Amino acid sequence: MDDLKRFIQKMPKAELHLHIEGSLEPELMFALAKRNDIEIPFATVQEVRDAYSFSNLQDFLDIYYQGMSVLLKEQDFYDLTFAYLTKMQEQNVIHVEIFFDPQGHTDRGVPFATVIDGITRALDDGLAKFGITSKLILCFLRHLSEDAAFDTLAQALPFRDRITAVGLDSSEMGHPPSKFARVFEKAKAEGFLAVAHAGEEGPPEYVYEALDLLKVDRLDHGNRALEDTALVTRLADSQIALTVCPLSNYKLAGVTDMRAHPIKKMLDLGLKATVNSDDPSYFGGYVNENYDAIIESLSLTKAEILKLARNGFEASFCSEKEKQAMISRLEAYGA
Repeated sequence: MDDLKRFIQKMPKAELHLHIEGSLEPELMFALAKRNDIEIPFATVQEVRDAYSFSNLQDFLDIYYQGMSVLLKEQDFYDLTFAYLTKMQEQNVIHVEIFFDPQGHTDRGVPFATVIDGITRALDDGLAKFGITSKLILCFLRHLSEDAAFDTLAQALPFRDRITAVGLDSSEMGHPPSKFARVFEKAKAEGFLAVAHAGEEGPPEYVYEALDLLKVDRLDHGNRALEDTALVTRLADSQIALTVCPLSNYKLAGVTDMRAHPIKKMLDLGLKATVNSDDPSYFGGYVNENYDAIIESLSLTKAEILKLARNGFEASFCSEKEKQAMISRLEAYGA
């Protein structure tokens, strides 16, 4: 097991499902609160960590949005993003595709430009200093209205050269993908790729809607797709990738025993599953810790680990030439 953990630590990897606001560590939350003179309802870093205890998605989202309140200035978003990239460099993650939630900031009066300028300046520095390549994905908050999503898309258009795709996150139940079909149609017409959270809490029907109505290029989570045999066959045939987040699934009680996590079954069924961290500061681990959790629980082989990593590169929104370069690095490492 220790040999496999060392193998994972040094293995080149991609991360395709990461909410940048969900990488806000308690120490940075405190530092930004002090810098921006914002009161937060925690006296110590340990109190924040203790608050990171929840049993469902909504409980998590409540504290997630509370933590966001310390992000006000371009430098805050830079510091948040660069801290994440520093961690990725330590974990040998060489490509990241990160989500950001502009509505969580613009609704607080933070200009869209402030958010994206800080994030993309850090991504540029991550490339220059660490060699980490990146893509940026704008997520619509599904608990808000279709009109609000259209407004956010309009705000994003002047920055389209910095945004690769649109996505859909936040509370899944009661907010089916179909609610945003017209927004995604508009985004696709504007040249954006598309992803969406579906089948995390929501039923297989939400996965069908993400595929058929939103026309997603990649599926975030997708665990509950396994409940529908026809859907599994379709996902296997199409090789639409699933960005799976093991520790997130466990922390939010979508999976109550890691030995029952579906990612190994996904591989066995021919699905293009990938390993990601989702909201690492809240869920107890970044990419390597997610790999460690599943090798301990599911007895994955080195070949399966390499397959998951390769899937991550193949499922990225990079060019074919870029994908092949990353896969070649992985193959050389595996050999």
